[in-house]
Amino acid sequence: MFLGSYNYAIDTKGRISIPAKLRKFVSPEANNTFVLTRGSSKCINIYPMDYWKELVASKLDKLNTFDPKEAKFMRLFLQEATEDTFDTQSRLLVPKKLIDSAEIEKDVIILGMNKYIEVWSPKLYEDYLKEIEEPYENIAKEVMKI
Repeated sequence: MFLGSYNYAIDTKGRISIPAKLRKFVSPEANNTFVLTRGSSKCINIYPMDYWKELVASKLDKLNTFDPKEAKFMRLFLQEATEDTFDTQSRLLVPKKLIDSAEIEKDVIILGMNKYIEVWSPKLYEDYLKEIEEPYENIAKEVMKI
């Protein structure tokens, strides 16, 4: 389970190190291989290969590509998707188009999101948090049905 937030940076070649506290949760089935793509917010999602396959089978394979909205989502979600494997320093190469779409310059915030990882520009993540109007307690109650 990926959890926590970490302040890191993307190097000049577009590589990002995944924190050791997150790496320890990468399952052997993922074979240190990931799919990187755009997130549903202005961020980059990093999916371990085993979870990516599960996501494709449970969600993407069920989309109707004859439905214009579902086809549009699939195109937008997959057009910038790329597969990469950890290098010897546990880094992943992030394509420039993904870096640009997430408005990342150098510094990043890496968030553990249970089964996947998000990478954010610190400024955009700060703005995102400011936009949340509802108190955490209310969101938790509604989402978790407490």
